[in-house]
Formats: sequence, structure tokens, C-alpha cells
Amino acid sequence: MQPFLKSTNNQNPRPLKDKWATGSSTEKKDKPWVDKYRPKCVDEVTFQEEVVAVLKRSLQGADLPNLLFYGPPGTGKTSTIFAAAIELYGPKLYKQRVLELNASDERGIQVIREKVKNFAQLTVAGTRPDGKACPPFKIIILDEADSMTAPAQAALRRIIEKESRTTRFCLICNYISRIIEPLTSRCSKFRFKALAHNVQEERLLKICEKENLKYTQESISALVKVSEGDLRKAITLLQSAARLIVDNEITELAVFEISGVVPTQMITNLLQVCFKGSFEQLEFAVQSMVDKGYAATQILSQVHDSIIEHNLSDKQKSVVTEKMAMMDKCLSDGADEYLQLLSLCSIFLPQAH
Repeated sequence: MQPFLKSTNNQNPRPLKDKWATGSSTEKKDKPWVDKYRPKCVDEVTFQEEVVAVLKRSLQGADLPNLLFYGPPGTGKTSTIFAAAIELYGPKLYKQRVLELNASDERGIQVIREKVKNFAQLTVAGTRPDGKACPPFKIIILDEADSMTAPAQAALRRIIEKESRTTRFCLICNYISRIIEPLTSRCSKFRFKALAHNVQEERLLKICEKENLKYTQESISALVKVSEGDLRKAITLLQSAARLIVDNEITELAVFEISGVVPTQMITNLLQVCFKGSFEQLEFAVQSMVDKGYAATQILSQVHDSIIEHNLSDKQKSVVTEKMAMMDKCLSDGADEYLQLLSLCSIFLPQAH
């Protein structure tokens, strides 16, 4: 039984399970780089200056408001609250003072009534192992909170009010519009921005240096481009490339292969056939891309980016993008990829103009 835990509902104290218990040395060695290089303190969080400034002031007073972090994936929302928890409770004690739930898996009202409510009813006291004062509250992190059902969000509203003395909540989501207004009004809202290219490059270069990886500047730029502001995705792709390319340097082509992105030259060749070739040549080009296993949605995304930058009139671009929207809907409904790509590309043919 943990000596610093006691229940507010006059029941026997319930010790908190350490769900972050460390494993063997082999597990540590094979730890994903996303976790290995996660910020250990608030100062290490990059490109989110407003959030860091507010959190640092809150941590100095050993108090936190209820928080709502929202923004694109891979921008540091979960990492930031864990870094704040480590600073508040210390690297050992925070594992017992923090409850993390992924609301996309556990999003029903029963989870709110049982797990969240039971944890929130526990009070904490005592000091940290290093002798510093320990805040008299716990933290409950609800990741992907925008996936919670409306009844679950309504039930959470009451728990936040009732347990405000012993518990702080941190809701994390991608779309704040999916959080009900009574919850957003009870939290301090912080928007996380998509990471700038230079920030991602700097972090990737540091990881390459620590892992003794050989790389080219083109490969780092490719990682940044493919990840689209998602640093978690960029680091995961870098680790995958490092496992694939043994004793060789990571190249731009290797990054494209791992991420499933179609090489730029292949998209260029496809568009050249579309604008200047025959229907038979177009059939062969589309079939070739499908046979190589490239996803139609990925081809569609890259063709869209190329068309936007292409020297076409606004009217032509509007016709093409409307066709792309129809194709995207058909692919979502399970339509044949080859036929949809052929239908899209055929509107570029000279005969179709």
C-alpha cells in the first residue's frame, strides 16, 4: 500500500499501478526513438513558445489549471504534458501520479464513471524522493478526447468540477470543435502549431548524430516533406530507414520507399503521358503504378500537388480538382483503384481538351 495515497470516499486506500514499469535492458535498447527522444522537461519542447511560457509559470507556482491541448498530430501535445508531469513530481513519482487514457479506445461513459472517477477520488500527499514539495493533486490525461462520445464528455464535466481539489485534467485532441462547450470552458486552451521545416530538420539531425547514422541532406529534406509537420511520423520513418539501410547512408529514395510515397520522377512521367500521350500509353503507365503497389490515394495526393503548381488556367484546375474530389469519394467507398486513376488521368489527354 502506498503511504501517501488515501481515499476521499472513506474506503480503503487503493494503490496506483505503475503502468510505466520499466522492462528488461533488451526492451530499453529496442525502445522506439519517438519515446527515446521525447522531451524530458518543458524547456525541451520546441516551436510551442506560448504553451511553454504558460506552463513554466504554472510549474513555478506548483499549480496547474485544467488543460486542453489541440492541434495537428505529431506536434508535441502528449509529450508536453508528460514533460510537465516529470517536472512536477520527479522522474519516479510521476508514474504513480499520472493516469493516461486513450479516448479513441476507451471513450464510453462507463470508462469515465469507473476508471476516471475512481482515480480522481484518490488524494495524494507527501514529498518527492528528492525532498522537494509535491503538488497535492494528480493529473489525468485523456488523449484523443475528440473521439469521446457525447454522454462521456457530459459525465466528465461533472467529475472535473467535483474533483478539482485533488485532480487536474488534460484533454488532448486534434479537432477542438468536437469537444462540447461546457468542457472547453472549464479548461485553458492551447493550440499547437505544425512544426516548421527547420525545427524538424534540427531535431532529426540531432537524432542522426546520437545514433551515428549516415545520411544525405536530401534524405532529411525528404523526411520533413513526407511527414508534413508531424515530427512523430518523421522520427518513426527515420528509425525504419535506419533498420532497413544497414552500414549504408540513408538516401532520399529509401525514405520514399519506406513511406510509400511515389517518386517525384514517376509522377512527372505520368503527367507527361497525360498531357502528350495516347490512351494506350496512359493505360500502360497507370497499370504500371498500380502493379508496383502504390496506393491510389497517395498518387491522388501527389498529382493534386503537382497540378496546383502546373501552368493551367483556373478553369482547368477547377475541373481537375472536382474530378479528384469525386475520385476520392469513390475510393473511400471501395471503388477499383485502376479504373479511378484511369478515369482521372484521361481528362488530361489532348483528345479530351
